[in-house]
Amino acid sequence: MIRITHQVVQGSPEWDALRATCFTASEAPAMAGVSKYQSRSDLLKQKATGVKPEIDEHTQRRFDAGHAAEAAARPIVEGRIGDELFPVTMSVEIDGLKLLASLDGMTMLGDVIWENKLLNDGIVDDIEQGQIHDQYAYQIEQQLLVSGADRCYFTTSDGTPEGTFGMWYQSVPEVRERLIAGWKQFAKDLAEYVPQSAETEKPIGHAPETLPALRIEVTGMVTASNLDAFKSHALTVFKGIKTDLQTDADFADAEKTVKWCSEVEGKLEAAKSHALSQTASIDELFRTIDSIKEEARAVRLKLDKLVKSEKEARKLQIVTQAQQALVAHVAALNIRLGGNYMPAHSTGLFGEAIKGLKSLDSMRDKVSVVLANAKVGCNEIADRIEANRKTVEDMSLCPDFAQICTKAPDDFAATILVRINARKEAEERRLEAERQRIRTEEEAKAQRAAREAQAEMDRQNAVARAAEQAKLDAERAELQRQQAALEANRQRDEAAKSTKPAEQPAVEPTPAPAESEAKVTLGQINAVIAPVQISAAGLTQIGIQSVGRDRSAVLYRESDVPRICAALIRHLSALPSQQKQAA
Repeated sequence: MIRITHQVVQGSPEWDALRATCFTASEAPAMAGVSKYQSRSDLLKQKATGVKPEIDEHTQRRFDAGHAAEAAARPIVEGRIGDELFPVTMSVEIDGLKLLASLDGMTMLGDVIWENKLLNDGIVDDIEQGQIHDQYAYQIEQQLLVSGADRCYFTTSDGTPEGTFGMWYQSVPEVRERLIAGWKQFAKDLAEYVPQSAETEKPIGHAPETLPALRIEVTGMVTASNLDAFKSHALTVFKGIKTDLQTDADFADAEKTVKWCSEVEGKLEAAKSHALSQTASIDELFRTIDSIKEEARAVRLKLDKLVKSEKEARKLQIVTQAQQALVAHVAALNIRLGGNYMPAHSTGLFGEAIKGLKSLDSMRDKVSVVLANAKVGCNEIADRIEANRKTVEDMSLCPDFAQICTKAPDDFAATILVRINARKEAEERRLEAERQRIRTEEEAKAQRAAREAQAEMDRQNAVARAAEQAKLDAERAELQRQQAALEANRQRDEAAKSTKPAEQPAVEPTPAPAESEAKVTLGQINAVIAPVQISAAGLTQIGIQSVGRDRSAVLYRESDVPRICAALIRHLSALPSQQKQAA
């Protein structure tokens, strides 16, 4: 924001030329429709045409008195604030608006400004109550905005210490926002301004031209009368009365004419009474007078009714046009926003605004101010909606955006944050449920796999056990066969011994030399009795001795193998009975 100080003298032609190119602080009240001296419509016309109203003698005297009071009050105010004040004219451009302020005074540091008004009892009352009328608040708010000062000392003074009343004013954010928004709307209205037809001073109304005096003299009969000429002229005047009422002047004329018709009726009635006082009955005279009177009455009644109906029609037209303008403005904002987000606005405010107003011009001006303020309000809402929309990255969070979009930014942000957190929590719950489902499925899958693996292991173990059992059964059968064979050999040997002659002494067989008998290793013996295994110490325990070594291998006689098997069978067979005895 670049502030420019203009080296112009306030009141000079250069100063006037500069003001014509800017929106000035002194014009701000009129722009906002709160000025006591200028309407918004008049300001629009002035800015559009460049034609300023002539300053009359009374207004000039008031200006001169104000300037004199300001000059006299300056040292008084400087003493109060403890700093010197200098008149300054400054401007600044904000959002394409070139705003100007002519300051009665500003300190050298630029932190304090001064605004003075000619002593006024109403301002004094406001100051004593610690408040400032909008008429002055808008002006001071723009002065603070343009100058960048922190505060303003506002006074009303006649130039004397006892006649100088003041208070401090600091910027009010809401007023400043309305000020800028109001100037933006004013700039739009100015760009679309269409000059109205030139108007004269306020209409006072004119009745039709005066009818000639009706002269009637009777002496039992009409002796002299201009009644025929009077009737012809009167009817011509009645037909020329305007009934198409459009402007304030038309309505003023019509209202005046209603009164005139009433006066005509009265005069005709008086003429009739005067004639009656001269004669008892003159039909033609009375019929003529009655017809003229009836025509005047008919015109009066018609025009009186027309004034009322047409004035209501013009009022309705003014209100309807404003309503349509507001509806069109809201529709344009919805197009800008990309949806029907703007809330519905009551159009009844225009009818309320013109209550008690008499002239069409005052109605139009009042409605234009209300319309401008309504547009400013709609613009603020649209800006808020647009700002809120930009803060939402995922519109699925706002299925009800049209209902919540007008919330204050903080409230809207809080609402969205609550929804984001709720969605995060819901998503977290969903993910946790999904993770739990996966865990459950994995656990079930692992349990099934474990059961299947266990079943497979059990099957394989069963097969292995069956195979081992079959092998054991085969080995047991082989041992039993060998044992049976040994037993058969033993019995055969015993039988052979019992059949020998008794006298022949037994001859011990001479064992074959150890060197000549075949030998087997311990490993070979274990291979025969597999899966049973036995060590050299074990063989010694069952009475089988080794016959030597071949390096690390322990050697036994091959003939010892059947004995080893038989000894093992006897040992294994005796185990169950030994376990019972031990138990």
